[in-house]
Amino acid sequence: MSGSLHPASDPGPLAVAEAAIAEAATELFEPALGQRLPLALKLAFTAFMAVLVPVYWTWYGPTNFLYFCDLALILTLIGIWRESPLLVSMPTVGILAPQILWVADFLAELGGMPLTGMTAYMFKAENPLFLRGLSLFHGWLPFLLVFLVWRLGYDRRAWAAWSGLAVMVLTVCFFTMPGPRPDAGLEPVNINYVWGMSDAVAQTMMPAWAWFASLIVVVPVVLCGTTHLALRRLMPAPGEA
Repeated sequence: MSGSLHPASDPGPLAVAEAAIAEAATELFEPALGQRLPLALKLAFTAFMAVLVPVYWTWYGPTNFLYFCDLALILTLIGIWRESPLLVSMPTVGILAPQILWVADFLAELGGMPLTGMTAYMFKAENPLFLRGLSLFHGWLPFLLVFLVWRLGYDRRAWAAWSGLAVMVLTVCFFTMPGPRPDAGLEPVNINYVWGMSDAVAQTMMPAWAWFASLIVVVPVVLCGTTHLALRRLMPAPGEA
């Protein structure tokens, strides 16, 4: 009998994520399809990154680039020059919701009513003003990403690609990077909040392993999954933009 009588098994979520990440890596080297983004935008963003990367590397060190927001900046830089829907869709689906939360928390801190403490570092006088000024990119990056996806289209593979990347990065941060402590200074600690929302002390609501396990679920499924559904509904697909 022919094997066609047996339904083909669907690929699991891990296989889908691996395929999407491989596709994203391929697009790093493929030629751009056309000039759909203003050259001035590309040059301005590149100039910003030319300042931010060496400054952050000098002050914070290379581990700072494990933060999702900094990974998003790097993907965005490559994505706008390649004009790759996948490479701009990945940071959009990955950080749009957290960056909106950052903006809300920043405004709350500014008004003296902190929400989560995630932007408390922006108001520490001991932190150089120039560094805090560079960190204001959290406020405008989500709007830029929405514009890029609107112009290039939202690639539906972005959710799987970013989710796979996020799980790997969270695992590295939890098992190998420093946890929170009040005397950390500018050293990156508690990267991507794997020990809680504060960089000074670890959360105490649950065991550390339970907090980490919840992040593995909440980040891909709740934060990114909800954003993915919204972008699928509201944004054009590649080729339709």
